[in-house]
Amino acid sequence: MDLLKKIQQKKACVGVIGLGYVGLPLAVELAKAGYSVTGIDLDAEKVAQIQQGHSYIMDVPPDDIAMLVRQGRLTAVTDYEAITRLDTVSICVPTPLTKTKDPDVSYIVTAVDGLEKYMHPGMLIILESTTYPGTTEELVKARLDKLGYQVGVDYFICFSPERVDPGNAKYNTKNTPKVIGGATPQCLALGTELYSSFLPSIVQVSSPRVAEMVKLLENTFRSVNIGLVNELALMCDRMGVDVWEVIDAASTKPFGYMPFYPGPGIGGHCIPLDPMYLAWKAKTFDFYNRFIELASDVNGNMPRHVLHKISEVLNTRKKCLNGSKVLLLGMAYKKDIDDLRESPGLEIYRLLKEQGAVVEYSDPLVASFREGTAVVRSVPLTEQNLADYDIAVLCTNHSAFDYQWIARYAQLILDTRNAFRGIKGSHIYKIGSGECGRAGEELAKQAAVQEAAAGKE
Repeated sequence: MDLLKKIQQKKACVGVIGLGYVGLPLAVELAKAGYSVTGIDLDAEKVAQIQQGHSYIMDVPPDDIAMLVRQGRLTAVTDYEAITRLDTVSICVPTPLTKTKDPDVSYIVTAVDGLEKYMHPGMLIILESTTYPGTTEELVKARLDKLGYQVGVDYFICFSPERVDPGNAKYNTKNTPKVIGGATPQCLALGTELYSSFLPSIVQVSSPRVAEMVKLLENTFRSVNIGLVNELALMCDRMGVDVWEVIDAASTKPFGYMPFYPGPGIGGHCIPLDPMYLAWKAKTFDFYNRFIELASDVNGNMPRHVLHKISEVLNTRKKCLNGSKVLLLGMAYKKDIDDLRESPGLEIYRLLKEQGAVVEYSDPLVASFREGTAVVRSVPLTEQNLADYDIAVLCTNHSAFDYQWIARYAQLILDTRNAFRGIKGSHIYKIGSGECGRAGEELAKQAAVQEAAAGKE
């Protein structure tokens, strides 16, 4: 039976390499659609959890995993040898950056190593990992071609960018339109047949290179606009203008405007990294992306701006950062998820420690994180311990936080997300408002009055 018929009859044995935030939801949807799915991941702990019917991804219900494993439709292994029994393979491995902000495609290379060793004629291979334009053809196809296989005849290859948004209650793997580009028309047809068999909306493009660029454009668009609004927040701080009020008013325009919001920095696997993949590739064509570089610089320096604001807020109480007790509220990179990847909260934690502050954090979704060799654990929120901190810094605006209650018991608050909107209190400050500057002016006036009074005495 050829591959097309196997897919149409749901008899194709499907594989997913990489069982993280992208791969596991994809594997579950494929299994739900009726395919026999094998997940491959070198992390033995992840494989063990899946085999036991557990889920380590918030967006994947453990009941789904348990049901699919029990029914024999989903299994997980650590050995690439499983590829010998598969008809299709979707590669969903991480693509981080090196310390020099160059693309690290080592996980893709490892996956291709496994394919080289165990692939067989007639396979469909779909790369989903976000990467620079040309990766599918230059890094994957070129190596498989050297085995003597002819693309579009002996094997088929596509690129289909992942569009996972952790914690999004509306859009998920199932209902987000899927972009796909094939190396040949035959590749595109087979890739479309597979993904359209369990996803309602497929968007075909002319090549893998176009599909790769689509993903980078999506996240570069976000990065540049977040960088713009973060820079505007810095400007408004100087001017004494509330950037949040400005954004609210601008958002009433029904055309030509889309609201973006400032914050303590950007996190997650996509927005901080993807634009740098594009900028790196562009340099190989002697093209330099000034917008991308500038946005990355502005966004990357927001944690340091937050550090400066914490110092300013403490100064309104005549306290210095060194030795102050600081509580970070939220450590995940965005609200209502447990994902710490590239979280600005982690950088703020490190910067505060470097300045001699006594730092702890509280996050209802993140029980702990590792800092070097130490394990840092979330502390509970009580009236007493909240009041013991010199300042509470809201990094992640989780819905589980009771902001009225926090405002009642915290000595000082710095809000980086405008989560305390509408709650009154002279002890509540936020970035992008110039409040610290006005408070500093008040302190200076009071000090001048006291000095004048002392002189008269």
